[in-house]
Amino acid sequence: MTIEVRVPTLGESVTEATVATWFKKPGDVVAADEMLCELETDKVTVEVPAPAAGTLGEIVAPEGTTVGVDALLATINEGAGAETPAAPRAAEAAPAALETAGTVDVMVPTLGESVTEATVSTWFKKPGDSVQQDEMLCELETDKVSVEVPAPASGVLAEVLAPEGTTVQAGGKLAVISGAGAAAAPAPAPAAEAGQTAPAATGKDIAHAPSAQKAMAEAGLSPDQVTGTGRDGRIMKEDVARAVAAASAPAAAPAPQPAAAPTPRAPVPAEDAAREERVRMTRLRQTIARRLKDAQNTAAILTTYNEVDMSAVMEIRREYKDLFEKKHGVRLGFMSFFTKACCHALKEIPEVNAEIDGTDIVYKNFVHMGIATGTPQGLVVPVIRDADTKSFAELEKEIAEKGRRARDGKLTMAEMQGGTFTISNGGVYGSLMSSPILNPPQSGILGMHKIQDRPVVVGGEIVIRPMMYLALSYDHRIVDGKGAVTFLVRVKEALEDPRRLLMDL
Repeated sequence: MTIEVRVPTLGESVTEATVATWFKKPGDVVAADEMLCELETDKVTVEVPAPAAGTLGEIVAPEGTTVGVDALLATINEGAGAETPAAPRAAEAAPAALETAGTVDVMVPTLGESVTEATVSTWFKKPGDSVQQDEMLCELETDKVSVEVPAPASGVLAEVLAPEGTTVQAGGKLAVISGAGAAAAPAPAPAAEAGQTAPAATGKDIAHAPSAQKAMAEAGLSPDQVTGTGRDGRIMKEDVARAVAAASAPAAAPAPQPAAAPTPRAPVPAEDAAREERVRMTRLRQTIARRLKDAQNTAAILTTYNEVDMSAVMEIRREYKDLFEKKHGVRLGFMSFFTKACCHALKEIPEVNAEIDGTDIVYKNFVHMGIATGTPQGLVVPVIRDADTKSFAELEKEIAEKGRRARDGKLTMAEMQGGTFTISNGGVYGSLMSSPILNPPQSGILGMHKIQDRPVVVGGEIVIRPMMYLALSYDHRIVDGKGAVTFLVRVKEALEDPRRLLMDL
């Protein structure tokens, strides 16, 4: 019987991966659940286990091939050559045990770099419901994103171990699926023992993930300095990232201060309490509250203001918006102008694009622009990487696409990390003026506001112009007042005369 080895679910919004390493070659004997190959995505390394014992037949996707979810990787000739003299029926026993035991554990997936726990927010199925492989079982909520958990196999949801509201750790068990469909899933521990053969033992000697070995070499770490979370303690790429973060955390972070006890709530009259509604804060809202307060406690935040005449930008939009949309398939908005103007100013005032690391200042020779986006769940900040190298059309497309995915709760952790500067547009809600709070560890954030016709003096005459107040909040520990004011003036100049962006003035 021929068994197909296919690409597993790679995670929310991840649709393809690259085959990094094959641990077996055609003709090799494999045991059930033994690692066959390793796939690399943009964020994590994924190991693909053998769904059954047998002999590896054809490798359809060799190393270096880009494959999509559920694509065929290889075939296994079940049972052929899988027996050993010491245990002539062991290979046949493993598949039988899978079918009779018929249970598959539903585990918490990898949640993203530095994220170790999540809260079970919603179960879409209840015990006793039939499920299909890859059907969504539940949704987890982390500090920043929602993660959907698919069924690893078809069958019946037998038991829910983590009900809604439970806090679970990465790699923890969520539920159990039973039924005939479980035979196609990776074997649980008892079945692995039943089908254990000599090749399975050699699987423990598999080298650490190639991507992890490269990352360790770059970070100057040895394997004994990293805790592996892969099969048999195998070190994965994300394990190295955690070790590097842990090693740098003491230098990067100030000494933690004892948490202040929350102020007790004042007594509420009984007649008022009966009309109140108490709702637990979501993890996202708790994180927003904590990070904003941490920013105020850590950074020396100061805000400087200016105003900009939006006439020139609005005239360019009126003149070219139809041609722009026809050619590029996206509307010409204000955000690309502000992003370009900020990138231009950051080159002249690099400390606004820097961050503090212990007693060092880290200057960034690139701009990863955060665009603060309001969603039904709270404020998130998707990052436009290398915004300083992108065209108006590229910026508009990426800002629109990430804003849409932010509102749908589909952003990944990687898409919200690494920002060097942030723009927040309170004007879309009608804000006339405000003081934005820094997004740590960044040292600057620009606040945009409502465009409003106001009387201004131009050439000695009072005229009506579309004006916008701008606010730059900055970390006064590394950004002086002169630099902050100059930055805001350069943004104002670029917006009032966009030709300066073309001339690099």
